[in-house]
Amino acid sequence: MNIRVKKRNGKLEEFNVEKIHQVVDWACQGINGVSFSDIEMNAELALHDKIPSTEIHDILIDSANDLISEEEPNYQYVAAKLLNFKLRKDVWGGYSPPRLLDHIKDLVKLDLYDPCIIKGMEESYSKEEINKLGEYIKHDRDYLFTYSGLQQMVDKYLLKNRNTGVLYESPQFAYMLIAMVLFMKYGDNRVQKVKEAYDYFSTFKINLPTPVMAGVRTKIRQFASCVLVDVGDSLDSITSSVASVAKYTARRAGIGLNFGRIRPLNSPIRGGEVIHTGVIPYLKLFESAVKATSQNGIRGGSATVNIPFWHYEIEDVMVLKNNGGTDDNRVRKLDYCIQFSKVFYERLIKDEEITLLSPAECEGLYDAFGHEEFDDLYLQYESRNNLQFSKKIKARKLAELFARERLETGRIYAMNVDHCNQNGSWDVDVKMTNLCVEITHPTKPLNHIDDPEAEIGICILSAINLIEINNDEELQKACEITIRLLNALIDYQDYPIQAGETFTLNRRSLGVGITNLAGFLAKNKLSYYSPESLEIVDEWMEKIQYYLLDASCKMAEESGSCPKFDETKYAKGLCPYDWANENAKSIVKRKPSMDWNGLKKRIQEHGLKNSTVSAIMPCESSSVIQNSTNGVEPVRRLLTYKKAKNGMLKQLVPSFHKNRKYYDLAFDFQSNKPLMDMIATLQKWIDMSISTNSYYNYSHHEGGSIPLSVIIKDLVYAYKVGVKTLYYANSPDGDVDATSGCEGGGCSI
Repeated sequence: MNIRVKKRNGKLEEFNVEKIHQVVDWACQGINGVSFSDIEMNAELALHDKIPSTEIHDILIDSANDLISEEEPNYQYVAAKLLNFKLRKDVWGGYSPPRLLDHIKDLVKLDLYDPCIIKGMEESYSKEEINKLGEYIKHDRDYLFTYSGLQQMVDKYLLKNRNTGVLYESPQFAYMLIAMVLFMKYGDNRVQKVKEAYDYFSTFKINLPTPVMAGVRTKIRQFASCVLVDVGDSLDSITSSVASVAKYTARRAGIGLNFGRIRPLNSPIRGGEVIHTGVIPYLKLFESAVKATSQNGIRGGSATVNIPFWHYEIEDVMVLKNNGGTDDNRVRKLDYCIQFSKVFYERLIKDEEITLLSPAECEGLYDAFGHEEFDDLYLQYESRNNLQFSKKIKARKLAELFARERLETGRIYAMNVDHCNQNGSWDVDVKMTNLCVEITHPTKPLNHIDDPEAEIGICILSAINLIEINNDEELQKACEITIRLLNALIDYQDYPIQAGETFTLNRRSLGVGITNLAGFLAKNKLSYYSPESLEIVDEWMEKIQYYLLDASCKMAEESGSCPKFDETKYAKGLCPYDWANENAKSIVKRKPSMDWNGLKKRIQEHGLKNSTVSAIMPCESSSVIQNSTNGVEPVRRLLTYKKAKNGMLKQLVPSFHKNRKYYDLAFDFQSNKPLMDMIATLQKWIDMSISTNSYYNYSHHEGGSIPLSVIIKDLVYAYKVGVKTLYYANSPDGDVDATSGCEGGGCSI
C-alpha cells in the first residue's frame, strides 16, 4: 500500500519510517532508563494514506506518556521533548524562534495580545531594549518541563484559539511577556527588573497563579484569583451581588460569598407585609450566576458560601451539598464554610447547648461576631424570651452534622472567625473568607452595583517554590520580585466592579504563599512528623514573611504606603509574632531570628505598600507546570494522575530518583495532628490564612468506618493551635486517580 503523509503545509510526501526513528532517537538522547524502540513498539501506528504528520507525532507523544511509571519515570522527559518538538513546529513553523518584537506585533494583529502592550512598549522600551530582552530569552528552558507540566502549559496557559486548538506562543515568550508587561513602568531600571523576573518565572522559583499566567498580555485585564462578596440583607444588595459575581466569574475569578447577614425563612419584611423566603432560594440565584458564566476553558466557575454557626437556618445550610433531598431543598454546586468561634467550642467540650438566632432580629450580634464582645452579647440574646427566631440545639449535635457532611462530601469547610480577627494583620472587622478559605479580608456589602462605599475583597496571589530556592539571597530576591510584580499588577489591571477597585487601591492586599512543601521536606530528608521539620519550616516561614514585609516597606519608602495602612496592626508597631496564637507559638520553641525590631521601626516611619503580604493558597493547577507538590499538602502517591482536557496527566513527585523514599504519603497519616502542627507553625507568621486540607483513611479505623468523633476532634485541635480555616476533607474512596478537587471547581491558582 502506498502511504503518504500530509505535512503541516498541506503537501503530501511518501511515508519514511526513518524520520520516526530519528525523532524518537533524538528525544531519548541523554536520558537514562528509556528505550526508543519501546516507544515505537508501544505506539501502534495505524497508518493510512494521507495520515497527518501531526497525528503521527501525537501518537508518539502518547506512547511515551503511557510508558511513564514509578519503575521507568524518565519517559516523562522523553514525552516532554516530543511535545516541545511539536509545539515549536506548530508555533514557530520550525525549530528557530521568531524575533520577540515580531512575535509581539503578530499577536497584536491577531487580536490576541492587548494592543496597549505594543504601544506601551514602544513608549517604555527602545527597539534596542526589546531586542536585548529577546536575545536574553532562554528557549532551552522549555526542556525543564516534565510532560505533565508542559501539557498543562499548553492546555491552560499558552494563548490559543480554543475553538480550533491553534497555538500562538511558546512558554518562554509567555514568561517574558508577563515580566515585560508588569515591569513596563519601572523607568531606567526596567530591563534589569524584567530579566530578574523572567529568570525567576522560567526557572520555577516563583509560582504565578492561573489568572496571571493565562491573562497578563491579553485583553482581559482581571488577574484576581478570587473575590470576596459580602451580601447584605436587602434585595438591592442581593441582586447587585449576583451581578458582580457574574462579572467576576466571567473574568476567571473564584467567588467567596458571605450569607451571614441574610435573615432566615419566614422573617417579616415591612412589618409582615412580606414573608422572607430565607437563604436557600437566594443561594440558588448565586449558584446559577456562577455556573452559567464561562471562564473561557481556563477553569470552572465556583463559589464558597460563608455562614455563622448560630444562624437560624444553619442546619439546612449544612446539608445543601448532600445527595439526599430534592432539587428544591439542595444547592449542591456551591461549597459551604461554617464559621465557628470560642463560645461554640466551649459548649461543644462541655456538651452544652447553643442557640440559633436571626441576625436581623439581634441588633449588633453579627457585627460583634469574631470579637471578644460577641460572647457576652450572645448570652444576652440567648436569655431573651421574646425573640421570634430562637432555637436551642446541642453543640455536639451541630458538630456531628458538620462532621458527617464534611466526611461525606469533602466540601464543607470551617472558619474560626475569632482567630481570623485576633491573629491576623487587619485591625478592622473580618467577616468572611474566599473560595479556598485562605484569604480573610474586611468587606462591605453592595447596596447597588456602583456603590462607592462597598468593598469587594480581591485576592492578588502568588507563591514561592521552596524546592527551587537555594539560599537566603535567592529567597530575598524572590520575595522582592513577587511584591513588586503584584503591586504592578494592581495598578495595571481593570476592575469590573467599583467595589473591587475601592478595596484594592486603598488596601493593596497581597497574598504571597509557599508551594512544594512536601518536595522541600523530602529534599531535606525530613518528615511532616519530625520536630526538626517544624523548626526548619518555622525558620523559613519567618524569613519569607520578613523579606515580604521588607520589600513592601521599601516600596512604601519609594512611593508612599497604601491609603488604609492605618487599618492594620502593622501601623501599631506590631508584627506577626506579636499577634500569633499562643498555643501555636508553643509548638516550636525556637525564638525569632530576624531583625524584627529594626523592621518595625522602618514600618513605623514609612508604612507598608500593602495591608497584607501573605496567605498560603492551593496551587493545584499551577503546581503541575512546575512539577511541584501542591502548596503545603503532603502527596497522596508518588505517581499521581491529574485530570486534563485530553485525558490524564501522569505526574511524579519532584526529584523522584533521589528522594522518593523520603515522601510522607497523606493517607498513611494515622492522625491529622502532625499536619495541624505544621499548619499552626506556618500560621503564626502569616497575615491571613492557609488552605488546610485534612486526610482520613477508612482502613485506619475498625470496621472501615471513620467515627464522627475523629472529625470533631480534629476541628477542636485545629482551633486550639490557632488554625484559622479548614479546606477539603480528603478520603481515598473513589479518589485513587483524581486531583484534590480544587481543579474540579476550586481555586486552583
